[in-house]
Amino acid sequence: MALRDFSRPLSHQSLSGPRSFWSALHIDPILLVLLVGLVAFGLFVLFSGGDGRIELVKAQGIRIGLAFFVMFVFAQLDPSVYRRWTPWLYGVGLIALLAVLLVGIGAKGAQRWLALPGLPRFQPSELMKIVVPMMVAWYLSRHMLPPRLSKVGVALILVLLPMGLIIKQPDLGTSLLVGSAGLFVVFFAGIRWRVISAFFALVSIAAPLMWFFGMRDYQKQRVLTLLDPESDPLGAGWNIMQSKTAIGSGGWSGKGWMQGTQSHLEFLPESHTDFIVAVLAEEFGFVGMLALMSVYLLILTRCLYIAANAQDSFSRLLAGALTMTFFVYVFVNVGMVSGLLPVVGVPLPLISYGGTSIVTLMAAFGVLMSIHTHRRMITA
Repeated sequence: MALRDFSRPLSHQSLSGPRSFWSALHIDPILLVLLVGLVAFGLFVLFSGGDGRIELVKAQGIRIGLAFFVMFVFAQLDPSVYRRWTPWLYGVGLIALLAVLLVGIGAKGAQRWLALPGLPRFQPSELMKIVVPMMVAWYLSRHMLPPRLSKVGVALILVLLPMGLIIKQPDLGTSLLVGSAGLFVVFFAGIRWRVISAFFALVSIAAPLMWFFGMRDYQKQRVLTLLDPESDPLGAGWNIMQSKTAIGSGGWSGKGWMQGTQSHLEFLPESHTDFIVAVLAEEFGFVGMLALMSVYLLILTRCLYIAANAQDSFSRLLAGALTMTFFVYVFVNVGMVSGLLPVVGVPLPLISYGGTSIVTLMAAFGVLMSIHTHRRMITA
């Protein structure tokens, strides 16, 4: 057997050989088909959840088109570009979050938006759902894995800084999503179980302190409503009670499209945004929910496959974290609508009406496609 000549430099070739149409576009066709199918079904449900208002569907369709364009743009960039720009994006994100607290635009008791001259207002905290896991992955991938405890401590600081600024807005739901995205990177880096146990012990100790000193009255009320929604059936408990009624009344196959009584008779609040899954369950029943969860599962499976086949630590950690953040979106929304979690204002991904969250999610899928389609193999 001939030995390789180590004096020759290594070269890179595409893993897929001749470039196909999809690889030339840097698009993963399997993931694309699943996403298109999901958003199409989402528009179908939104028409009913919005009480037949076609203008809602048109507006959402425009946002979806923009989101897919953003996904395509993000997919074109090589993962090395993301790695190189990560510290700068993180710094800009922190500055933007500080600017929100100082000169941000407020609405409904929260100050979460910035408005630049000539541009529509935007929510910097949404961008941090991608930037924070990028930053943690960038930092940990520069050191030996699994990371030492000191490196884990620095990574947690990188997560807690934006979380604290987002909580001050206040926006508990987004802060939890940003925090979970960063923590997933730390978890995938291979920390030891005793470190995980110590972390949960600290969380258990800090929980009472958060209750008395860190949470606002309306946030405490959400937790109390979760434990006993019947204590205030016409006030704080109304949303979750009507949601559970809608889900339960759907039965096996549902009442039929546009036939849901809880949403169309206006018992169910926010039926086209945070509580749209209750509309789906009422009109399509258990079968409809099973179909939706199956599509979500297929998307998660494909994204985890992309993460497992990433070629470097940065790409692998980032892809895994973005995938699990998408899972947290689904888990939290379905949990809060069914009364298993407090109501924190997290939309159902790619189904609920809204623009910022869907663009952020599609940007994350663009990063995943970039990681998958820019793979190279090293040859002698």
